[in-house]
Amino acid sequence: MPKSKKRPAPQSRTHSPSIAGRSRAAAAREAAARAQTPRKATARDWIGAARPRTLTLAVAPVILGSAAATAVDGYVWHEFRALLCLIVAVCLQIGVNYANDYSDGVRGTDDFRVGPARITASRGAKPKTVLTVALAFFGVAAVAGLALVVITQLWWLLAVGAVAIAAAWYYTGGKRPYGYAGLGELAVFVFFGLVATIGTTYVQVERVPVESWLSAIAIGSLACAVLVVNNQRDIEQDRVAGKRTLSVKIGARGSKILFCVLLAIPFGVAGFFTLFYPLALLVFFTLLMAIPAGLIAVTARTPRELILVLKLTSLLALAYAIILALAFTL
Repeated sequence: MPKSKKRPAPQSRTHSPSIAGRSRAAAAREAAARAQTPRKATARDWIGAARPRTLTLAVAPVILGSAAATAVDGYVWHEFRALLCLIVAVCLQIGVNYANDYSDGVRGTDDFRVGPARITASRGAKPKTVLTVALAFFGVAAVAGLALVVITQLWWLLAVGAVAIAAAWYYTGGKRPYGYAGLGELAVFVFFGLVATIGTTYVQVERVPVESWLSAIAIGSLACAVLVVNNQRDIEQDRVAGKRTLSVKIGARGSKILFCVLLAIPFGVAGFFTLFYPLALLVFFTLLMAIPAGLIAVTARTPRELILVLKLTSLLALAYAIILALAFTL
């Protein structure tokens, strides 16, 4: 009888994985590598890092400050000075936004945030690059401010400009950022309310009428409201990161009350202006944005709901400024 052929012993799967197994392992390694490799920031990411929605808070005080100047007898429109004020305000706002992105990113604070990812924390751009962009915008603001000083010969404004830039940087920068100590709202009220509005009026007419003072209080309150709701959204994350904002200190309930108070102040100012400027009554149409913003802020259960409040309040500030400015000028 012919001898039967001996069958080869089966190979152990442990030592010789199948082709399919090797493919799955390779795919898993590639996926892990992609997850660890940060996506490079695009132009859209850089624009987002400038936080365009917050720019209304820089434009609004310049609009109101210029309009308030018309209340001064013998007012002469200084469009170039107004334009320089606008450049200063907008560039400072963009600069502080990039500076916050850089400072919070390198500190690790943004690792806990709820909102859109920042380009520094997400490693979409090198921290040094983000810092350079921030300093560039501060530089443009400084040049525009210097031009204003030369034109007006108000040399003491150099000190005001220097303090404004320092305040923008030390909000989240430096060893002891005051934004981490609950003083952010105060700084916003002073610089994006009083300084921006009153300064715009003063460089045009070298006087500050009551219209400018009250407008500064109104728009400063709205700017603070935006920051309050932003910090209210991030209370838990900021507490974990060691960022002691005002909202962290007073809690969610206190933040909701403060937001509503800040939202109401501008309408009290508008009510006073109706006694002298009948068209100021039209400002109350912006309650169509203020009331929903307040209701959502009070009833919100998740941080993401407050993002809509941010959008509404930022638009409210611009609409309020435009309508009240028209009341002053018409």
